[in-house]
Amino acid sequence: MNLPVPLVTVGLLIASNLFMTIAWYGHLKFKGTPLLVVILVSWGIAFFEYLLQVPANRFGYGHFSAAQLKTIQEVVSLSIFVLFSWLWLGEKLTWNIALGFGFICFGAFLIFHRFGPVAH
Repeated sequence: MNLPVPLVTVGLLIASNLFMTIAWYGHLKFKGTPLLVVILVSWGIAFFEYLLQVPANRFGYGHFSAAQLKTIQEVVSLSIFVLFSWLWLGEKLTWNIALGFGFICFGAFLIFHRFGPVAH
C-alpha cells in the first residue's frame, strides 16, 4: 500500500510529537518524583519520538523543503502542546495564547505559499 508522502510525513510527525510532549512535560504533574528518575523516564520516552521523527523527515524531504518540514513539525508540536497543557496540566487557553498561535500559523502560511515564480 502506497500512502501519499504528506499523509505519512504528517502522521509520523503527529505521533512523534505526542511522545515528545509527554517526555518533556508529562512529569510536571509528578513533582515528588526524583529528578534523576524523571530524566531517565523522559529520555526513554523521547527515544520513541526519534524513531518516528527521523523517518518522517527522511520520507518527507524532497516532497517538502527542510523549512517546510520544520514548519509542519512546529505547528504540529504547538497544536499537541496546547491540547496537552489543557487536558493533562489543566491550563487554560487564553486569548493571547490563541492569538500568538494564530500568528505562528500565519507564518506557516507564508512559508508554504508561493508568491510569484519559483527561482531555480
